[in-house]
Amino acid sequence: MQNFAAIDFETANHHPTSVCSVGVVVVRNGKIADKIYHLIRPEPEWYSYWNTRVHGLTAEDTVGEKVFPQVWSDIAPHIENLPLVAHNSPFDEGCLRAVHRMYGMDYPDYEFHCTCRASRKTFGKTLPNHQLHTVAAHCGFDLKNHHHALADAEACAVIAMQIL
Repeated sequence: MQNFAAIDFETANHHPTSVCSVGVVVVRNGKIADKIYHLIRPEPEWYSYWNTRVHGLTAEDTVGEKVFPQVWSDIAPHIENLPLVAHNSPFDEGCLRAVHRMYGMDYPDYEFHCTCRASRKTFGKTLPNHQLHTVAAHCGFDLKNHHHALADAEACAVIAMQIL
């Protein structure tokens, strides 16, 4: 796959609508062409201890940020007509569908590909697991800031360029 957008969401709590950050890495002609990162004021607007423990974001980080429709209006033109790639794509696709539905936005029926599933098919039992940081390292990417949406999207893009 030469042209796609890798995407990663972090959520504030267990609700898929509670996206609090998004990272997007646009790949064109097999090279990273653009990187986009936004904090987002989540809905519902509360943070669970467990989610904050994973990504480090709190209500103080997003209290003054734009809501999803405002952020997505900036991102959508960059990914138009591109397939989307995510590591564990059911999570990210689920978040994207949920926030579109919650805000009454038309969902463009994005085509999603999963680097986690592709890793299982490509690498099988040669890897101890197929978690993002493990697969990224195997593909030569040092994921230093795991669970930062842009870092995770970049790791996903590197994986996708090699195995999709």
